[in-house]
Amino acid sequence: MAAPRASRTSPCTPGSVSRASGPRTEVLDAVATLGCAATAREIADLLRERDSGVGLASIYRALDLLDRLALVRRLDVGEGVARYEPAHPSGEHHHHIVCDSCGTVEAFEDDALEHAIGRLSERVDFSVAAHDVTLHGECPACRSTV
Repeated sequence: MAAPRASRTSPCTPGSVSRASGPRTEVLDAVATLGCAATAREIADLLRERDSGVGLASIYRALDLLDRLALVRRLDVGEGVARYEPAHPSGEHHHHIVCDSCGTVEAFEDDALEHAIGRLSERVDFSVAAHDVTLHGECPACRSTV
């Protein structure tokens, strides 16, 4: 009789019922390496550079699970392509500005914006649990070509 297969739990998910897998670990590491607003295709390109055998379908499955486990955050910045970034357990976050001409996405933080959102949440009849701000416009490079 074969020995029972040991189930590993990812150190990032204490008590999680999901077993760690090679592809999920590789995808999580790639998201951490790429940082802000990476697409599944960018993750696939990085893994290919690392000689990984993880395919695009496995990357999408891993990203879906990692998003549900709150280890990565899925972003929709209005381009029709999902983007992903590491989720911080502390709740630390930033917002994004998107160039509508070339698709460049940059992160930004603004304390005044956070305070304004806090004041707004006191005025509305909602319990605001989270927020996400995405600004759209043109980056300096695209503005200079006009």
